[in-house]
Amino acid sequence: MHSAVFLIEFGAIILGLGLLGRLAGRFHFSPIPLYLLAGLAFGKGGLLPMGTSEEFVAIGAEIGVILLLLMLGLEYTASDLVSNLKTQYPAGLVDFALNALPGAIAALLMGWGPVAAVVLAGVTWISSSGVIAKVMGDLGRIGNRETPVILSILVLEDLAMAVYLPIVTALLAGVSLAAGSLTLAIALGVAGAVLFVAVRYGRLISRFVSSDDPEKLLLVVLGLTLLVAGIAQQLQVSAAVGAFLVGIALSGEVAEGAHTLLSPLRDLFAAVFFVFFGLHTDPASIPPVLLPALALAVVTALTKIATGYWAARRAGIGRNGRWRAGGALVARGEFSIVIAGLAVTSGIEPALGPLATAYVLILVVAGPLTARYTEPLAAWFTSRRTAEAPSLGGIPAPAKSPESVEDQDAVGRT
Repeated sequence: MHSAVFLIEFGAIILGLGLLGRLAGRFHFSPIPLYLLAGLAFGKGGLLPMGTSEEFVAIGAEIGVILLLLMLGLEYTASDLVSNLKTQYPAGLVDFALNALPGAIAALLMGWGPVAAVVLAGVTWISSSGVIAKVMGDLGRIGNRETPVILSILVLEDLAMAVYLPIVTALLAGVSLAAGSLTLAIALGVAGAVLFVAVRYGRLISRFVSSDDPEKLLLVVLGLTLLVAGIAQQLQVSAAVGAFLVGIALSGEVAEGAHTLLSPLRDLFAAVFFVFFGLHTDPASIPPVLLPALALAVVTALTKIATGYWAARRAGIGRNGRWRAGGALVARGEFSIVIAGLAVTSGIEPALGPLATAYVLILVVAGPLTARYTEPLAAWFTSRRTAEAPSLGGIPAPAKSPESVEDQDAVGRT
């Protein structure tokens, strides 16, 4: 009976996701907001709570994030990653300054204290790699020139989590400086070792994984990814970082074959991830903190757009690509929820959990919309300003040159 209820619940979830995806496709927008709203409707405090399949959905959601980051890593080589990180690290510093500080300031203004300020800074700082990877795939922008800039910022954030999460854990637990330093050293060492292996021995890994049999290739790539992600998470490094670096390490025909085989699995488990997020959000906890969460979301959405625009401009991307880069970075998601969850477990501030949940929910719904519409809205606003600008000396203002063709160029694997 228990298994029958599980099959009914999980089958209903998958069927519902398929129908919502078709609805979103008919109106040409990302299905992510619909997946989240479905999770809210059938989660804790929703219209029809589902409990039997919850554990399986939780595991599926974790696999979804791992596959999203693996597929993103498959699009680029190790040399691409290293060169992008070397050139884009200033963007990481700007990203931290513009997006972490608003969260810290908001916590201090609400009287939550310095530890809560550090926690809320992380919630507002880190974009959702999972959501952004899904949105870029839905919009067909993986090959755009601004995508490496977006990717560099996401990777810098994910790698920064290897430093940030041990620090936050130590602060919340009140452990000694020595114990906190040891945890941080282990996390940094593991992240550096995985990155070194991916860059230095990527060809050997690809040769080991390679197989002419699609079944064997699928099993080896998926197993290797889950293994590395699990080890990374066990050692206080993000599982998403581990999965991304596995994708980076694979190249050539192996990467192309793995991409083709894993795409359907990614789509399935990524959809489950977004539903899982909604399932664990109690709608009743949102209204009391909605206004401060909305104000914080508006401020940090604008700062993320500014971050992406600045980073893309620094990389020589055309104006349209700058706006696309900024709009794509708005979504917050899995890391923000993990950080808030640590704070809730420690009990430092009861209102922090609901505030973070409402904040992430707002931006995870708004993120796909800003990714799609920031560029056309900016272009419309610019054209309006140009049309309304007064002419000088009776001579009409010269028309702006069209967007550089560089902005439409695609980047591929080397």
